[in-house]
Amino acid sequence: MAKSVKLQVITPSKLFYEGEVELVIVKTLTGEEGYMANHSWACKLLDVGEIWIQEAGSKTFKGATAAGGFVDVMDDIIIYTDAAEWSSDIDKARALHEQELAESWLSEHNDPDENPEYIKRAMISVSKQKARVHLVDGVGRRRK
Repeated sequence: MAKSVKLQVITPSKLFYEGEVELVIVKTLTGEEGYMANHSWACKLLDVGEIWIQEAGSKTFKGATAAGGFVDVMDDIIIYTDAAEWSSDIDKARALHEQELAESWLSEHNDPDENPEYIKRAMISVSKQKARVHLVDGVGRRRK
């Protein structure tokens, strides 16, 4: 049996997840990274993307999304993120619709000097919706 480590996923409004895990995979700004028990110290910025959690004693992964933030790996693993949601809570049709709206808005407002903050927010929205759809489509197909 593999060693486990305590994982917490914390949002500004709640403790989203707490449990013993064998592996957690997150999307950092430099790509996907996985962390297990006894991992060397790390503190990485998270990109908008997926969190894959393999709980202790399980062969399957639980999937969630993260809206950026950072992961702190010491004796335990703590993920701080602006928002998180389980795959089962995602309405795929709504996510696709929101992505389409944001992409449409971006195609009409492509001057970076016009509204840089709104353009940045729309681009983040597109990333979030893509991650949500990818998570829903990928649940159960993650590495095992």
